[in-house]
Amino acid sequence: MDTAIIFDSTLIGKYDKAGPRYTSYPTAVQFHTGFGEADYQEQAQASNASGRPLSLYLHIPFCDTVCFYCACNKIITKNRRHTIPYLDHLHQEIALQGALFDHSRPVTQLHWGGGTPTFISAEQMRELMRVTSEHFQLLPDDSGEYSIEVDPRETDDSTMGLLRNIGFNRLSLGVQDFDPQVQKAVNRLQSREITLKVIESARAEGFHSISVDLIYGLPLQTVASFTRTIDDIIAQNPDRISVFNYAHLPDLFKTQRQMDADTLPPPAVKLEILKTVIERLTEAGYVYIGMDHFAKPDDELARAQQAGTLYRNFQGYSTHADCDLIGLGATSIGMVGNSYSQNLKGLEDYYARIAEGRQAVFRGVRLDEDDRLRRAVITALICHFELEFAAIERQYGIVFPDYFAAELATLTDMQADGLLALSDAGIQVLPPGRLLIRNICMAFDRYLREQQQQRFSKVI
Repeated sequence: MDTAIIFDSTLIGKYDKAGPRYTSYPTAVQFHTGFGEADYQEQAQASNASGRPLSLYLHIPFCDTVCFYCACNKIITKNRRHTIPYLDHLHQEIALQGALFDHSRPVTQLHWGGGTPTFISAEQMRELMRVTSEHFQLLPDDSGEYSIEVDPRETDDSTMGLLRNIGFNRLSLGVQDFDPQVQKAVNRLQSREITLKVIESARAEGFHSISVDLIYGLPLQTVASFTRTIDDIIAQNPDRISVFNYAHLPDLFKTQRQMDADTLPPPAVKLEILKTVIERLTEAGYVYIGMDHFAKPDDELARAQQAGTLYRNFQGYSTHADCDLIGLGATSIGMVGNSYSQNLKGLEDYYARIAEGRQAVFRGVRLDEDDRLRRAVITALICHFELEFAAIERQYGIVFPDYFAAELATLTDMQADGLLALSDAGIQVLPPGRLLIRNICMAFDRYLREQQQQRFSKVI
């Protein structure tokens, strides 16, 4: 498929409004407490009939220091002993969850996220992976996609070897920006040297894929300063690069109030930074996957996109569309059967529930037929930039132009602006529309039309 993108500042200005990132549909806004532990158990047990492989997400919420921009669920502490009760309860939850799923179902995807997973000790990492393997069928041959988020400041000379030894083969590395002034403004002091050392160590240990995360729109960033960072990262030749748009939402995330809003780059500068990033990455041979993600043409994400098998979930783009996703740990989100679910957020609540021998799920949503249909449409668009009406009609027994008459009518302006091409056969997202794919997907979001209040970031 053609993966070219065109940066059109006029179109971006016209369509730059708030909207979901579609790591799920329905989005987490639709999760409710009417879906609870019993509903989750029903979905989990029913899913065993499918024989689908499993994907595990383990949430490690601890961080040594707070990054002011961060909107993740985390616990800031320098006391490493706080990890002991958390991991004890996480081990218990792994056992509880493992009992719901047939042990014959292989875990083809595993991810530790945070927080900072490398906050815990080497011994704790080994034990957590051991407990996981006791209750789930981890693959012994390195063929799974087993990834971990790493903060280079929480590593030493042995960390990469340890992670590789216990089964990880993919690495996601937080960088954000190398500029010292920007790092100071966001309270993330991370030297270029320690970051590059981690990348070199991961390569030496034989990690299959190395991904680097950057953020544009942070305080004191300029086109020139961020260009230096992106060029430096390109020189390190990572397999994937994610360049996220910083969303300043201090009313929702209190730590963002510790940054001086007057030092945030104005919209015109942010757009110029994004334009430069796109130019630099495409010139270096990276393929635009979508939604801030770039990858080398031979990377698994790029190959999956070309093959039409790319998927999107709570960890972003994924090559494992055929998995049931099990969320483990406080605040984690899962996707099992025809449902989404989320664990309790507060540690004391999470501990109390697990101590009772119960699942930690406190809210979620059961997808109806319309939800599943619209999810399929949005997934096709956001992953592949195209939609074949006939494929959806065969799968869901509808006549697409009739079922989505109102939605297709809303796309006519986007077609006139050159964002997409509508035909009797389907929708083709054109190069100017790929940066605005969230806008196109929003046309098919029934809940967004009904919603009175939005809590989403800008699309660009």
